[in-house]
Amino acid sequence: MTILSGVLAVGVLAVSCSAPSAPQQPPKLYPVEEKTVAELSTDMASGAVTSEGLVKLYLERIETIDRAGPKLGSVLAVNPRALEDARRLDAERGQGKLRGALHGIPVLLKDNIESADPLPTTAGSLALAENQGNRDAPIVARLRAAGAVILGKSNLSEWANMRGSPSTSGWSALGGLTRNPYSLDCTACGSSSGSGVAVAANLTAIAVGTETDGSVTCPGAMNGIVGLKPTVGLLSRRHIIPISHTQDTAGPMTRTVADAAAMLTVMAGTDKLDPATSEADKHRTDYVAALDAGSLKGARLGVLRPRPGAYGDAAEEAFEKALGQLKEAGAELVELQQPPQRGRIGRNEMIVLLYEFKAGLNAYLADTAAAVKTRTLAAVIEFNRREADRELKHFGQQLFIQAEATDGLESPVYKKALDENRRLAGPEGIDRMLGEHRLDALIAPSTGRAFKIDFKNGDQFQGGQMMLAAVSGYPHLTVPMGLADGLPVGLSFIGAAWSEARLLSLGHAFEKKANVRRKPHYNQGD
Repeated sequence: MTILSGVLAVGVLAVSCSAPSAPQQPPKLYPVEEKTVAELSTDMASGAVTSEGLVKLYLERIETIDRAGPKLGSVLAVNPRALEDARRLDAERGQGKLRGALHGIPVLLKDNIESADPLPTTAGSLALAENQGNRDAPIVARLRAAGAVILGKSNLSEWANMRGSPSTSGWSALGGLTRNPYSLDCTACGSSSGSGVAVAANLTAIAVGTETDGSVTCPGAMNGIVGLKPTVGLLSRRHIIPISHTQDTAGPMTRTVADAAAMLTVMAGTDKLDPATSEADKHRTDYVAALDAGSLKGARLGVLRPRPGAYGDAAEEAFEKALGQLKEAGAELVELQQPPQRGRIGRNEMIVLLYEFKAGLNAYLADTAAAVKTRTLAAVIEFNRREADRELKHFGQQLFIQAEATDGLESPVYKKALDENRRLAGPEGIDRMLGEHRLDALIAPSTGRAFKIDFKNGDQFQGGQMMLAAVSGYPHLTVPMGLADGLPVGLSFIGAAWSEARLLSLGHAFEKKANVRRKPHYNQGD
């Protein structure tokens, strides 16, 4: 019996707690690979599997695939309470009590998101190895209230890729390197690399990532899964290690759009202590109920093409095939020009991120667990210098140093960059394109295929369609588009603020039409 087949012996939940005892049946073989949230829930309801059985199965897959086998490096730590939590949820199910749509479903959290489990929240840094705050981020509290089992913490690009450049996505001092399961010598992208890889390799049912600019959607696309960056303010950001209060948001990472919709339905909502979420309750909805496999019929989609050759012939062929499938499903495609101010937006964005990172991180560190000794960004910089052999062996901390040199959020330099970017990316960017052409959404290849891991030169990105949605704070969904020379590529759906329900429905319709999600093959590369 092999783990890679996705089959393990798991316990069977009693169908009725009042039924007369019967001879115990031999354990069933439960094929977990590619199971959706709905399928797992149905199987737990029928007694085909238990939540405890699922947790055992995923933990064994983590040990065999992530740590001993292909050594993907996607899971930084497992939750020692996961089995206990799963047993409690199984008992509740046996008593007829269901907490919500995710009852008994295992979920991994990116390790910049706090949970009230005996696990530190580290951002992959040795400086936060003792950061065990014993508190749930509000989005984690919502997942737990809906019955999810916190399986553990996923690896990430250290400090969510906001430490130095050129960096190597997927590497952290605490977690090591996360590798792409489709080709182990290729990037998993970042910074939610561990969440993306763990979902792709069926090491968890679902996972949570975070994005400032591309950190959910890039690993989603390059690992052949669904990734959603919601509108900034739809999900609480409290107790999540920050980069930018104007761009940060958590988001679901799943194998299907329906699973992302199920997660978003649970995670979205107003947090009275996060002012950005003041309108979340007004806009949140049942995103699963809003899915419509026929939603592409009559939809007007604006096509944003990369420059010719940017992503390679195979990726361009996959995009052309996807455009054909969208047309076959009834969509009307409108060719667009890329917005003219991308260079300026990018330069402004770095100014904004440096200023906001210092302010946000200093506030977060001041409120961390008492065992944490690095209470400011300046202290972390000094810690990294002392621990250079472990922390700085692959790339430096130039961004930390630049952020530390900023002079506060009242700076005219910061305010000008922020105001200009909000206008260029939102009203004069996404909103203008949608309005002028009467579009339901913008579409584009999310990014190119995964590139080779290169510690010496860092990431070699070919570009992507993440920046406008990131800077404006608008939603961005990536859905598997196919394989390009054996590596996954994703199709992006980008819309106006609060348009998650529409984007998820369009992505769901494309997913059903294209049917291109494929399990990874753990290729060793060249």
